[in-house]
Parts: sequence; C-alpha cells; structure tokens
Amino acid sequence: MSIPVRRGKEVKAGRGTTLRCRGWRQEAILRMLENNLENAEAPDSLVIYMSIARAARDWASFDRIVATLARMSEDETLIMQSGKPIGVFPGQATTPLVIMANGNLVGDWSDEESRRKLDDMGLTVYPGMTAAAWQYIGSQGILQGTYETFMAVARQHFGGTLAGRLLLTSGCGGMSGAQPLAGKLAGASTLVVEVDSARIDRRIASGYCDATTSDLDEAITRWHAARDAGQPLALAVCANAAVVLPELARRGIVPDIVTDQTFPDPLKGYVPAELTLEQARAMRQDDPTRLMALARQSVAAHVRAMLGFMDRGAIAFEYGNSLRAEARAAGVEDAFRMRSFVDLYIRPLFCQGIGPFRWIAVSGDPQDIYTIDDMILETFSSNHPISSWIRLAREHVQFTGLPARIGWLGYGERSRLALLVNEAVASGRISAPIAFTRDHLDSGSAALPHRETENMKDGSDAIADWPILNALLNCSNGADLVAIHGLGGRGVSAGLTIVADGEAATAERLKRVLDGDPGIGVLRHADAGYDIAIGQAERFGLSSTVAPGLS
Repeated sequence: MSIPVRRGKEVKAGRGTTLRCRGWRQEAILRMLENNLENAEAPDSLVIYMSIARAARDWASFDRIVATLARMSEDETLIMQSGKPIGVFPGQATTPLVIMANGNLVGDWSDEESRRKLDDMGLTVYPGMTAAAWQYIGSQGILQGTYETFMAVARQHFGGTLAGRLLLTSGCGGMSGAQPLAGKLAGASTLVVEVDSARIDRRIASGYCDATTSDLDEAITRWHAARDAGQPLALAVCANAAVVLPELARRGIVPDIVTDQTFPDPLKGYVPAELTLEQARAMRQDDPTRLMALARQSVAAHVRAMLGFMDRGAIAFEYGNSLRAEARAAGVEDAFRMRSFVDLYIRPLFCQGIGPFRWIAVSGDPQDIYTIDDMILETFSSNHPISSWIRLAREHVQFTGLPARIGWLGYGERSRLALLVNEAVASGRISAPIAFTRDHLDSGSAALPHRETENMKDGSDAIADWPILNALLNCSNGADLVAIHGLGGRGVSAGLTIVADGEAATAERLKRVLDGDPGIGVLRHADAGYDIAIGQAERFGLSSTVAPGLS
C-alpha cells in the first residue's frame, strides 16, 4: 500500500503534566506512539526504521488511534490489527489497555513476496520489533545491546578491551545507528559504512558518530591512526558496503571484528553497488524487479567479503538483520558459516533473564531520568554492569524524543527498579509516570531461528510457542500494552509496556509483569537444557510444575 505522505504536520510526543486522556496509563501509551514518530526515519510516511517498519497502517488509522486513546477509560481495551484500530471492548482495571497483533501471516503466505502483496493491499504492516508496538526510543534502544555484544567479543577474544582493534560494520539507520557509538564506548577504532549521508548526519548531530568522509583512503588512514594510537573512534564513510568491503579485502586490510546492521531487503532496503541512493529510490517505482536482482548481487558480494575476512582471522558475525539469509538466497551457499551475535555472545545473558529493559519519562523532563540514574547507582553495587553503563550513558548518550534509558537487567532486578520508581512517582520525587518496556530481543519473547533462537541446544530454534506464551502471560499479569509480531518467514516476537503511575495497585502489577516476563525466558532456556538457566530457575523457584507421583 502506498502510504499518503502527510507533510507540514510534525508529530511530537506530548510533554508536561496536562493530560489529553482520561488517565495517565492511556496518556503514556499515546505519548509513546507520538515518540515513535518523533524519532522516526521517515515520519511523513509513518516509517519508524528499516525503511519499512511502520507505527500505524495509514494516517487515518493513526488519527483514530489518537482519538480512541483520548476517550478510553482504564477498564477498556483497544484492539489493534496490524496498525489499524479495530474496536474497544470492556475489560478490567488490571487488564491491558491495548492488545495488538502486527504482521502475523499463515505459513504459506509468510514469504517475502506474499507479505509485500498483502502490505500493498492494505491488509498488514511490517512491524519491525518496536515500531508497530510504539516502543521505539531512537538508536539508544539498541545501543547498550550492541555495546554488550562488542564487550563480549572483547572479553572472549581480546583480553577485555577493544582498544587498538579495528571494528568494521555497515548501516547507520534508525536501528543500526547505535553501532559507531557502541564500538567507540567499547574502545574500538570503529568504521561504519553507510550509503545515505542524511543518516550519517543524524548520528553526528546526536553524538553517536564523531565524523564522516566520502573518501575511502581518508577513512582508512583515520581508522588505522586511531587503532595505532589505541584511541576509540566512531567514523562513518559515506559509501556502499558492497563496494567498500571487497575493496578493503583487495587491499589486504583485515579488520579485527566485522559485523553488519544494514537492512538487506532487496526492494526497500539494500542499495545496489551500481546505483546511487537516488537511482535506487527511483527504480523501486520504475523497475522493482531489476532493482531486487541488482540488490541481491550486491548483498552476495558483501557477505562473501565478510566470509573472506573471517577466513583470514577476523571475528565475523551477523547482527540479526537477516543478511545471511538474503545472501544465501542470492547464491552464497555457505553464508551461514558466519554465526549470529546471540548464538555467540548473548545467550548466557538470556539464560539468566537478562536483556534490554527500558524506561521512558513521559513527562518529557530529563530530570526524571537523571533521578532514576541516581536511584540505580544507589541501589545496585558499583561493580554491577548496570552501574558502569549508567555512568557511560550519562556522559555519552543524548536524549532524542522523550528522555529515556535502556539498561540490561535480569529476573528480579527489573521489578526491583520499577517498584522504587513507582514509589518515587507517588512521592513526587519523579514528576510524572514512567513507562517501562523492552526490546523484543529478549530472553523469552522471540523465536527467530537466524537470530535470538539460532542453534538452540535442544533444536527448538523455530518453536514460536514461546513468544506467544510470553504475550499471553503479560496479558494475564496486567501489562498496559501487549503485542505479538510476525516478522515474515523469519520469526515471531512479543513486546510489552507497563506504566508506573505511583498507585499502590500498580505496584502489584509491576511486580507480576516484570518478574513474569523475564521469568518465562529463564524457563524457556532451562527447558532447552542450558545449565545456567536451570540453575537460575532453581535459585528463584521459578518452576512450579510437579512430576507425576510427587506431592
């Protein structure tokens, strides 16, 4: 479907303590929807990131969502079907205000061609992870996860630091734009390749990137100089990855670490090496079949170069963007010799229920986030990873849209923080409610065989029951918004939002939701046979099932 462009009306999230809705829970969800558009890659077309992931089906749907949230009471539930509001039903004060299913397709219709046709017919949307669930907080949303991955690489391969190491990656868009800063924070001399200069400019303006050049020779010189000096660097080169990576290989340059976060969709994402950005955009309308053929050739060249670096000693991994799958479809039979970042570096954290937890100050007041920073530093030990991260984030992360933070916390830790925040809202130490959410990339909320669940110990990579159970449990426990997303043939994920509004009854829901959500992730990995998860489940008494014959 061609989304009508709405120009001249900038969407910004509401701020302050004046409500447009009948309660803070509804107001917080509305502001998060608006915040998605405030941080969007192409807000005029409702596209949040990846050149395709939308917050609503169309502008008429957006307007109806806003109007509906404004008039809803707290004992009602809005039903959303792929970015379109369907109806409001009676609920209870402890049941979700919004439940949504986005992009879910029956198996034989879930291939990319069929999905595009259904999208063009106006029947579905591609939801991304947090876009259609109104949970996007800008590039910061993936920043700590990328940093955690790079630090895991440092610990496993380079003695705990990436200082003096060359990190090469691609993509500087809405999700991928966290890479240069994450690499820099991990100590690396980081070079990111991006074909769209406007995306680079956004990252420089927000402090996520230090500098840019379109001259590859200059980029290589600066990249190597920072490596030789042992100084962290976040440098972007405005060029095409399918050109740059093979050229680096031809010159005999082998990075220490190679990854990628481009959007490899051959129609709406990847720009072929033969075309400029403008030519690719024009060809999407004029000759989409040829564009896809050219893009697939370039994806293949890109991945072959990454595999070549790996064979010459580089640490290479895919960062969950389906680049390998596109390359294999384009003829790179051994694309999956390169493994996933989750499989290599993140799964031990998932086994403990540790993942990308987020909080958003719906007041718009940065001081609310700084107050939570202080609470974290007061509550968690100085050697807890969240404490060191908060200190880094305070120094390096600029807020975009509503002030927000991300911090990787595990079972028991999320509810602990949320209950403290709820008390601070009640006492007035925090000026207005705080919305808690997370990435869909989490312990028990995704089934993506080429990403979160790749190479599961028990072979359960493709079992999608787990994110569905996660969503059902979050509904049962009283989250304010629950989403189930279908990601074409690639996977299924689930998301949640819950608002700490200072009420005593909310504290009960915060505890249930923010323990149950990572708790089912621990059990998912325990069920798969991971010893870390089994130990964690026993430690917290998570499993209540009883074997036959036992009392």
